[in-house]
Amino acid sequence: MSRDSNYDHHISIFSPQGRLYQMEYAFKAASSSSGLTGVAIRGSDSCVVVTQKKVPDRLMDPTSVTHVHSITSKIGVLVTGLSADCRAQVQRARYEANDFRFKYGYDIPVHVLAKRIADIAQVYTQSASMRPLATVCLLIGVDDERGPQVFKVDCAGHYLPFYAAASGAKEQEAVNFLEKKVDDMKEYDLDQTVRAAIMCLGTVLGSDFRGNEIEVATVQGTGGKFTVMSVSDIEGHLNAIADDADA
Repeated sequence: MSRDSNYDHHISIFSPQGRLYQMEYAFKAASSSSGLTGVAIRGSDSCVVVTQKKVPDRLMDPTSVTHVHSITSKIGVLVTGLSADCRAQVQRARYEANDFRFKYGYDIPVHVLAKRIADIAQVYTQSASMRPLATVCLLIGVDDERGPQVFKVDCAGHYLPFYAAASGAKEQEAVNFLEKKVDDMKEYDLDQTVRAAIMCLGTVLGSDFRGNEIEVATVQGTGGKFTVMSVSDIEGHLNAIADDADA
């Protein structure tokens, strides 16, 4: 038995190498348990999230299966990880956003919500009586002062702004793809941003999609609402990508 195996019994115990094994297990669960990959990209005046849509049981209503959620009318989140933890994370984020609105009289900015979610997640790493939520959140919104915003919040409490970010099973492959295009993203309009995100997901998964096999959500402009795209709109973008590839 490994010497370090004695240090993963509680979340608050450090190994001699300075590692928290329970947190490493949480990261593993968050990235691989759902089998999904998510991508978020920020354009010149818009933000987009794209992920796969997998219905685990043929008897389930497909409309009830989603990993894309609205937090407020102008902020959305893509959550990957354990399904039950994702639901709890979204519920808490909605509570925090509405509590902020009640206290201060205006909608919570994206960066404030990201910080709050990260603060709560970090508290869960300090006590043996708690379990961290095995989730990774990609928050999108368009701030009145800062413009388009993409924040990534993980189960350890890290939160950082990104031009583009990925999460899930093929996260590293998606990041490699996005790094090659990051210089052009700042000039993308909404359609270009959506198509770049779909192309990224398709490339890393090595497959073509139908409109009902992925989820796409957007926020455009400072007055824009968080909107989940319909299947027909997604099909339109998929056809445009195919036409560009054939040209």
